[in-house]
Amino acid sequence: MSGRFWHLVERNFLVWRKLLVPSLIANLADPLIYLLGLGFGLGALVGSVDGRPYSTFLAGGMLCFSTLNSASAEALYSAFSRLKVQRTWEGILHAPMTITDVVLGEWLWAAAKATLSGAAILVVMYGFGFARGVAPLAVLPVLFAVGLCFSGVALIMTTLARGYDFFTYYFTLLVTPMGFLSGVFFPLHQLPAPVQAVAWALPLAHAASLARGLTLGDPMPWPWISLAVLIAYGVAGVTIAAAIARRRLTR
Repeated sequence: MSGRFWHLVERNFLVWRKLLVPSLIANLADPLIYLLGLGFGLGALVGSVDGRPYSTFLAGGMLCFSTLNSASAEALYSAFSRLKVQRTWEGILHAPMTITDVVLGEWLWAAAKATLSGAAILVVMYGFGFARGVAPLAVLPVLFAVGLCFSGVALIMTTLARGYDFFTYYFTLLVTPMGFLSGVFFPLHQLPAPVQAVAWALPLAHAASLARGLTLGDPMPWPWISLAVLIAYGVAGVTIAAAIARRRLTR
């Protein structure tokens, strides 16, 4: 591993900068629909959750869920396009770059882009009055850790995939169940104890706990453990992805 992976981060940023406005709009549209449709629509039926309006509770969860989706989309569809369709990865390897450099660059870029998406949702939370003061800004490093976590896991799927259809399994079998089990849309403590144990083994539950604690002032049972879980998932994911990519591109 060398510091050359930063060149790939810079390269991806320069390409993304040309599509900055439509990209941000796309990243904001989905969580805003959830916040407006579920937060205010369903929230009118649900009432309060843990002593606060449902829309406020949902906003804390959507902060992480939006970051997850952005990291996954970049590390899946965009990275796969560069790997398989455009064959950008192979072209980069003609420069003094290793496969590990390329995978690390994709990992960090996806996490950085996801952090921007999460920051956009935080701005929306300020706009709706869900977040106040400067204390919620402490969630930004956590959002980067969330981006590292899920972009690392997504890169495993990218290096294994032979086509875009393969990513359906990732969203259907991992992202969707995790979204409903991890306290994004309803409190985790309402689930049966065995299901809660499964949820705490998943990174999104830790991400939601940290996000609500830092933005809404909720109790955080194990903040440092939660942060360590996110980073561990990310490091494990990118390590496995680099090994698979090395085998795929050198055979």
